[in-house]
Parts: sequence; structure tokens; C-alpha cells
Amino acid sequence: MISRRALLKGIGAASAGLVLPVAACSGKSTGDKTTIRYCLNTSTVSEGNSLVDRIEIAAKAGYDGIELWVSDVKQYIANGNSAASLKNLLDERHLKVENAIGFAEWIVDDDDTRKAGFEQMESEMRMLAEIGCTRVAAPPAGAYSGELLNLDIVAQRYRALIELGLKTGVMPQLEIWGASDNMSRLAQALYVASAANHPQARVLADVFHLYRGHSDFDGLNVLSGAACDIFHINDYPYAAAPEQLSDSDRVFPGAGVAPYDKIAAWVHQLGGEIVLSLELFNQEYWKRNPLEVASEGLNRMKKIFA
Repeated sequence: MISRRALLKGIGAASAGLVLPVAACSGKSTGDKTTIRYCLNTSTVSEGNSLVDRIEIAAKAGYDGIELWVSDVKQYIANGNSAASLKNLLDERHLKVENAIGFAEWIVDDDDTRKAGFEQMESEMRMLAEIGCTRVAAPPAGAYSGELLNLDIVAQRYRALIELGLKTGVMPQLEIWGASDNMSRLAQALYVASAANHPQARVLADVFHLYRGHSDFDGLNVLSGAACDIFHINDYPYAAAPEQLSDSDRVFPGAGVAPYDKIAAWVHQLGGEIVLSLELFNQEYWKRNPLEVASEGLNRMKKIFA
């Protein structure tokens, strides 16, 4: 397991590695105006709605893009539909698939499980490429609990995943899970992304997960625009301890206590383009009219980040 000294040293390297190459990696500079694309993660309106329903909801609400779940795309195809028909539907609704959420176990120490995870990831990447999706989440699936992983080894695995992304055209986004034993903090993700030593390393952060994993929002200032393509937007109610909250406690942005003054300031200083994706799992919202939920979420995001 990596030592605390090595981790702190690595975080310093991560700060340099993820801030300095902004212009080189993406053409962004702090002088550029930030362009925001608004995206709907389909979990926000998932209860009782089909994948086609959710696409229609995102389009009618006025989103620029949509964030799908790999399992939903697989089920759509298993039901006798084609990836081409799904892409046509998305194109007709003028929705870009900004990202997809999957759970391939690429990060684990067990060789056989990890090999299967990489094979699963490659298969899913190729499927996603067919519908025009160019990103996929790479969370610490399979390492949610248990022994802490060696972050230097994780960085090697993430680099291999990036190479797989270059091969398929669908780039992995290193996702933080606030309640996991591994990759629960922004500092860990910054370390792994930097130690991967690859210009295409990207971190996928989430307002709820940052709080749940005890990451201070000031830490976002270390994360440059070159290293962040997409950011999950949500909020959370006050809790005496983050551990008291679960995914179902997520609320609309601005309806909780997240420091959106800091978050909005960070977004606007990034420069270039960033995707803000509304990701909620609120069962009370699922009982409401899904179009009204999607529309309210979009309006709230625009009010915060306008």
C-alpha cells in the first residue's frame, strides 16, 4: 500500500501534471470563456421510463446532451433493436451522448477478474462508439470495499485503459465514488490521473461524491479544464456527517447546501468546453412528471452557471 509520504508527494505531482498542460492538451487557457453543455443523466428520470422515453424527455426539456447507462444500451439491443437505430433516434433529437456509466472491474488486483473487466470495457466501448458516445465512466467497481489498492499500480491500469480508449475511440473518465474504500477522494483521483502519465487522463467528479468522500471543494481549483471533460451536478441536504447520506438523498442543484458559489467560480475559470450532467437518484422525484423534473433540473443549472 502506498505510504502517506508518497501519496502527498504524488498529489503534488498531480497538481502540476493536471494544471500546467492545459493549453498543450486541449487548447484551453484561463483567458478563454467557458462554454457549458447541459446534459441529463437518465438516472434522474429512470423510474418507469424506457430508454426511448428518457431520450424524448431530455430532448423536450432542452438539454444539449444525454448521459446513458451501459446496461440500458445493452438491454435496448437485446430487445431486438440495433445500435444504428439508437444513434438515429439520438441524432434526430439533436442529442449528443456525452458519456456512459458502466461498471467493468478494470481496477481490481485479481488478475482473472481484471482481465475480464478489460475485455468487458473494450466490448462496451465498441458498442458505445456505434451510437456516437466518446466517453465512458471508469469508477472503482469491484474495489468498493476491502483492502486499499496501490495507487501507483492503479495508475498503470488506468493508463492501459486510456490506450484501450484510443483504440476504440471512447475515452475512460476516472470516476470518484465518495463512499468507496478506493478512489473516494479527489486527491486520490488526481494522483492516479497524474501518475498515469498520459495527456488523455481525465477525472470525472461529482458534487455529491466530493462531499460524501470528504473532499473540500477548494480542491477543485487544482483540477484544470484539460483534465475534466464532464462534471456531475446535484446537491445534498445538511447532514452532521457525510456518511449519513446515500445516493437517494441527492436533490436538485441549489436545493441543498453544496457551495455552488465556489463550484460555479471554478467552472467559469476553466475555459473551453465542459459538460455539466444532472445526475440524481431521488425516489421522490421519480414519482413526479419526468419532463417537469428534467426541466426544473435544467433551469436550476442554468440559473447557477449562467
